[in-house]
Amino acid sequence: MSKVIDPEMLGDMRRFGDLDVSACFSCGTCTAICPLADNDATFPRRIIRLAQVGLKDELLSSKELWTCYHCGLCSDSCPQDADPGEFMAAARRYAVASYDRTGLARILYTRPAIGSVLAVVIAAFFAVFLYSGRGPQNTEEMEFFTFIPDNMIHWTGIAVMVLMAVAGVAGVVTMVRGVARRDGVTFTSLVSGRTALTRTGAALWSALGVESLGQTRYRRDCKDDEPVEPLYRRRWLIHAMAIWGFLGLMVATGLDWGLALIGVKETGTAIPIWYPSRLIGTIAGLMLIYGVMWFMINRATKYNRAASISTGSDWLLLILLMITGVSGFVIEAALYMPNPPSWGYWMFLFHVAIALELMLLLPFTKFAHAIYRPVALFFYSLAGKKVLQDA
Repeated sequence: MSKVIDPEMLGDMRRFGDLDVSACFSCGTCTAICPLADNDATFPRRIIRLAQVGLKDELLSSKELWTCYHCGLCSDSCPQDADPGEFMAAARRYAVASYDRTGLARILYTRPAIGSVLAVVIAAFFAVFLYSGRGPQNTEEMEFFTFIPDNMIHWTGIAVMVLMAVAGVAGVVTMVRGVARRDGVTFTSLVSGRTALTRTGAALWSALGVESLGQTRYRRDCKDDEPVEPLYRRRWLIHAMAIWGFLGLMVATGLDWGLALIGVKETGTAIPIWYPSRLIGTIAGLMLIYGVMWFMINRATKYNRAASISTGSDWLLLILLMITGVSGFVIEAALYMPNPPSWGYWMFLFHVAIALELMLLLPFTKFAHAIYRPVALFFYSLAGKKVLQDA
């Protein structure tokens, strides 16, 4: 691991959040009170120290950076008011921008005015491009995929997902190389022998199933707002609603295309509520809107430590998610109206353009933590299982 010191690093990180850890004298209070810190995750103390001395490569290769859920206990207990919780949030934004080779993430995080204009331009580009291939508007029956051909949407979506995958994989590879080098993990050590495969499989399950989807430690250990907060507003539940809602909509979209592929229905046509694609999509859409709504309320009111400081990129993600969810229900309402309204077609065009933008920007906004956090949790779990194995 490189030990090159970057004296400008801490100053650069300040562009990603309202942080000031110059007062931190590494007393260790933040680590002592953190419910997630253990022998292999001495954050945020260690991460702060890396930033103070300018060890950029060390910081970017720290899996602990992504295991923090920003509960705020460390900031509340800091005797110097250094706000280590916000520092960790800013460090994650800085990491996303550092893993990204295009520079787009840095623009979205540090230049909100330009980022907002760019977001509008991208959405407009998709809308105009799709509109260029438009067909007639059926006034007797709502036919979205006659207005905008399904093949056009399909191949545009494929192109967007390829771009998203290339950018996401490039960032993950950069991250993985650093973390693996620091932890001494090699591909051979992951797959050589039954024991290694078992340990790797268990780490994957822990990272993806137990933590990313089940949020076990988030629910069990990050209890900064319990039992004061009612269940409906607890941070882990809001987070879970947004995650499962988004994933559910992806599943519903896939099922809808699948049903059309096997001839059960035509793509985009009305179906009864009990059909799997519609039922899952309705429930998932409500979950997504619920989670995003509370995220927006908390940030607008600076309700807690995690929501006290927001960047333009944070708001961009929430706005795109909310528009996607709400416009989906508006489209569904238009689809089931007895007399198809003409505005339904334009809402459909708007919905698809925003959905494509949301996917395209995934590796560059806060949405990127959906990629990087599971990878970091995998290495974190792997380290814990390796310790147990060695013991």
